[in-house]
Amino acid sequence: MGNIIRLSDEKCLGVRYLACGDKDNQYIISGTPGNALGAYLDGGNITVYGNAQDATGDTMNAGEITIHGSTGDAAGYAMRGGQIYIKKDAGYRAGIHMKQYKDKLPVMVIGGTAGSFLGEYQAGGIILVLGIGHERRSIAGNFCATGMHGGIMFLRTENVPKSMPSQVSVLNAKAEELKLIEDYITRYCEKFNEDKYKIMDSNYLVIRPNSNNPYRQLYCYS
Repeated sequence: MGNIIRLSDEKCLGVRYLACGDKDNQYIISGTPGNALGAYLDGGNITVYGNAQDATGDTMNAGEITIHGSTGDAAGYAMRGGQIYIKKDAGYRAGIHMKQYKDKLPVMVIGGTAGSFLGEYQAGGIILVLGIGHERRSIAGNFCATGMHGGIMFLRTENVPKSMPSQVSVLNAKAEELKLIEDYITRYCEKFNEDKYKIMDSNYLVIRPNSNNPYRQLYCYS
């Protein structure tokens, strides 16, 4: 890891494209950075003690972003590698166009809830919504997984989101499926001081494209 860069107050408030394309520096931000924080991030590390605005991690390729608050819309837009950890909530269209290639596996963990169109056109990677503090309500908005044709999504809830498309399957996760996300839950709990065992000992829905999936025919060459 390269230099440690500390930003606070007027140095970061609303500033767009912070750490854009960074490969090896560590950013520690106190305040609310602007849109496209960590866009094209390629190995750097960003920690925000506050909220983030829209398009956090846009087209991120590698590295890690940690938000000790909530994000605006389109977090992880076209993300293709690395990890994003959001302590609280994400806005609309989190994980839109998330994809993966060869050894790249993008992962987004949302501790609270996600807005409508979560995982829209998802083509790869893992989206995990924990719904901490929202156990009695739906933790994803309307039209979740619309256009999803790859990847996998986990929701820590028993409540199926409204307006789910017929082109995806929604099932209760099995023990072997939960092993896919245990390390990311561990990482989240270490970052935000949550009880891993309580969070793991919960019902999870797993969402995947259907095997007979017209979305895949629309978006994937065969």
